[in-house]
Amino acid sequence: MAQRADPHQLYQRAVQTPNADIWFIGATFRKLRGRAPVSLREDFCGTAFTATTWVQGHARRSAIGVDIDADTLAWGLEHNVLPAGPSVSRRIELVQGDVLEVETRKVDVVCALNFSYAVFKTRAMLRSYLKNARAALKRDGLVVLELFGGTESFVPLIEKQKRGRFTYVWEQKSFNPINHETVCQISFRFPDRSRLEPAFQYEWRLWTVPEIRELLAEAGFRASKVYWQKLDSRGEGTSDFYATEAAENQECFVAYVVGLP
Repeated sequence: MAQRADPHQLYQRAVQTPNADIWFIGATFRKLRGRAPVSLREDFCGTAFTATTWVQGHARRSAIGVDIDADTLAWGLEHNVLPAGPSVSRRIELVQGDVLEVETRKVDVVCALNFSYAVFKTRAMLRSYLKNARAALKRDGLVVLELFGGTESFVPLIEKQKRGRFTYVWEQKSFNPINHETVCQISFRFPDRSRLEPAFQYEWRLWTVPEIRELLAEAGFRASKVYWQKLDSRGEGTSDFYATEAAENQECFVAYVVGLP
């Protein structure tokens, strides 16, 4: 089963939640800007799953997907963008390029989801990225960054979640408290005991909320807001987020930081 499996399909099913991300982006933009956003740039877009879902949501929407990996973009074009049909695909532009340097038309929203910007391990590099993102925004645009943290984010752990005919495995292999660099892996296991292990590996810096807000300010954003994930009665994360300036620390949390240029 592992030999026949497509890692990109598995990743989209197990990890990505484009509808929830898009709902948050739309609702937050309308509240802060008083209008509906129509143009999106998805940085580190990978297979452009979110960009495609965004455009499918409304006939006025357009998207730019930026990623440095040509093979992954090609997969996304074949499996996401083109199957959505010409009415959708003609409103999506895929760009192979470095998000530190790429120049695109101005958009309402630039997003970096699934913690992707954590590949930047120095303040200078992350500040440079945020400056580039700001340059791509319309005057009343927003940048949306997703991050994770909590006490468990600093320790090795393995989490397993059943996803239909496969099991999704998230592993934090190591964490260096001196420079906050972490190595994480995604694996997939199947009922016949075959495995894709690891399917994906990430070498990140674990950024904190105040660091990101400070760097947004240094990159020229006039303000930033933090949106904290609501928990259900069992303590599990929901798809609802609320703006706050104070939160109780948790073993694991997900949040959005939104920058206003």
